[in-house]
Amino acid sequence: MELLVAALFMAWSGVSADHPDATFEQMVQASLDSKNAIVQQTQPAATPNGNPEDPLKPAVKLDPQKDAPAVKGIYATAHSVGGSRMNTLLKLMDDTELNAMVIDVKDDWGYITYDTGNPALLAMETTQKIIPDVGKLMSTLSEHDVYPIARIVVFKDTLLAKKRPDLSFLNADGSVWGNSKNPPDSFVNPYKKEVWDYNIEVAKEAVKAGFKEIQFDYVRFPEGFEKRADSLKYDKDDRTRIDAVAEFVKYAHEQLAPLGARVSVDIFGYAASVPAAEGIGQDFQKISQNVDVICPMIYPSHYSTGWFGSKVPDAAPYATIDGATKDTHKKLESLQELKPVVRPWIQDFTATWVPGHIRYGKQQIEEQIRALKDNGVEEFLLWNAVNTYTPDVDY
Repeated sequence: MELLVAALFMAWSGVSADHPDATFEQMVQASLDSKNAIVQQTQPAATPNGNPEDPLKPAVKLDPQKDAPAVKGIYATAHSVGGSRMNTLLKLMDDTELNAMVIDVKDDWGYITYDTGNPALLAMETTQKIIPDVGKLMSTLSEHDVYPIARIVVFKDTLLAKKRPDLSFLNADGSVWGNSKNPPDSFVNPYKKEVWDYNIEVAKEAVKAGFKEIQFDYVRFPEGFEKRADSLKYDKDDRTRIDAVAEFVKYAHEQLAPLGARVSVDIFGYAASVPAAEGIGQDFQKISQNVDVICPMIYPSHYSTGWFGSKVPDAAPYATIDGATKDTHKKLESLQELKPVVRPWIQDFTATWVPGHIRYGKQQIEEQIRALKDNGVEEFLLWNAVNTYTPDVDY
């Protein structure tokens, strides 16, 4: 196998509404620490006639919602949709071309954000009723023609890791491993099918509640895992980390598609620009072939000096999004009929921690959207951790 050293930044994909600033800065530091991560290009098994064969490739993939709208959406925390901020977000939907919300159903700490009524999930004691009435929420979204997407944070799950250390990664002294954030995040083990089934059960309840799409986030091992894979205690088998993660995605799609729900996955934007991120277990193609929608996080602030010809990519929103989108298309070309809808996350925040950063407003957001359209991408999602979105943008 060919080993490549890639300047792979571990970009930030989502934060708790309660800790937006700390999470942002700590994730940026983690990204800087990951520059020297080894990226491994895996080779597929060969068939008797010598042709490569990918056992994770689906025989057929049918979009369960061929009539779904072209999504132009925003991220909304459970606190936002369960509180007074919801009125502001609905007005934004009503007054613009935005038509979708990605809502936390299982958040960055691992809390299920509404009462599902599912005895098995309630018995886990991981429910925090942040959304008081999910039925009323779904009715409100329908009245405003808002396409509802349920965000489920999968393998970053501090709550489940503490409750079930056997499903997590343990230090030599038997304590649950946590990263360097304050407070630390813990992850659960992508090799464990019990973890898969728990998250898919949450997803199935979200579909029952009326969500049209399930968006899985943190579908990976912890950042920098290749540095600690041999020192932590955890259950594993002969599968590579890439295959363990991709098998979860395939399994989730098989479970949810019959219910009529689309499946999407958030993935590092950098994953489209490197062969495969073995350290965290993300392979852009293996994941993409098993989802209906792929959501690369191509925030300009998360690219370092020199990417796409820019000294400060954050200060060049059009060029950065243009380059990242071209890389995404190139990465997905070989999937042919298995290629998913491309719906990137773009930036509606100012990255004050980036040297040479610029303030993001109407012009910078419109430049990102223009770069997507120039590359044939009509769908996008806007990220702002506290759900304060720029006014008067032409979407």
